Amino acid sequence: MYSTEMFKLYALTALVFFAVDLLWLGVVAKGFYQEHLGHLMRPDVIWGAALLFYSIFIAGVLVFSVLPGLEAQSLGYSIALGAFLGLVTYATFDLTCLAMLKDFPVVVVYVDLAWGIALTAGVSASGYGFGRWLGL
Repeated sequence: MYSTEMFKLYALTALVFFAVDLLWLGVVAKGFYQEHLGHLMRPDVIWGAALLFYSIFIAGVLVFSVLPGLEAQSLGYSIALGAFLGLVTYATFDLTCLAMLKDFPVVVVYVDLAWGIALTAGVSASGYGFGRWLGL
């Protein structure tokens, strides 16, 4: 029973993350990324790589923020851990790009870090809510 509930938690959390991130990337911030990173962007998305990232990242969100929050019975704890996880993961990408890639825009680092923190905190909150709803 527990593994079934965990699968449901994973699927629901992934659905929220995927929907919100695609809305951000495909609508809200599409012009921003095109303006600042257009010269680096592919004309086509490699969906296998994107889906692999989402799969791994959602597992990380559950392990490092949602499940500890459920164990502590604290939404705030899940949100705080999610925000920190978002900072760590998005900083890994953005600061590595800034260090390694010629002309990587600093403004993208700031926007992406803020997005990573907000997105991961929000998804952690929804995962926590789903976990409570599923009785975890």
